[in-house]
Amino acid sequence: MQTKKRRGKFITLEGGDGSGKSTQSRLLADFLDESAIDCLLTREPGGAPGADEIRELILTGEPDRWDAVGETLLFYAARRNHLRLTIWPALDEGRWVISDRFSDSTMAYQGYGNHLGEEAVRKIHDFSVGDFAPDLTFIFDLPAEEGLQRTMGRTHNEDRFEKMDLDFHERLRDGFLEIARHNPDRCVLIDAMQSVDTIQQEMRAILKTRLIP
Repeated sequence: MQTKKRRGKFITLEGGDGSGKSTQSRLLADFLDESAIDCLLTREPGGAPGADEIRELILTGEPDRWDAVGETLLFYAARRNHLRLTIWPALDEGRWVISDRFSDSTMAYQGYGNHLGEEAVRKIHDFSVGDFAPDLTFIFDLPAEEGLQRTMGRTHNEDRFEKMDLDFHERLRDGFLEIARHNPDRCVLIDAMQSVDTIQQEMRAILKTRLIP
């Protein structure tokens, strides 16, 4: 009889713009590869056919291109394809999945940053995602002004959210801190003001304690 594969683990990295999570997600994927753990690195919005096209719609244009409701629906349309076509199949195959952003970002950006509110986002989430949740979430925290300063040094064009004012980014930070506070079993708060190497070593230690046998 063929042994059924053990389901993979789902790890997400969250935080405001300029928090360094994209760099850390790549380093964490390298660590899993070195540990002989089959790993898929993905991102949101995007990560699947259809979802990548929606990413372009969400991130380009002026800050007021979408209202909070329309924006949230677009994110969840992309997320549904990401789950259905990429994340769930990989986990079922026994692969670990690291995602640069997931549903906590929608709660923080749209629920808190754009004033849609936790209840409205939660209703959309429950309908489209259900009770599926990451096994572990790293939330990268740093002052909003510092994050915006970091994005100014990037070579790519800024996206719609990087164009939002400081008040938006302050609400965004508060949202992520609230998410971490309400989900202590799943979320680990990371001081994103530390060096890249220090943060990565901290993440690897947490991973070894929580998920790696």
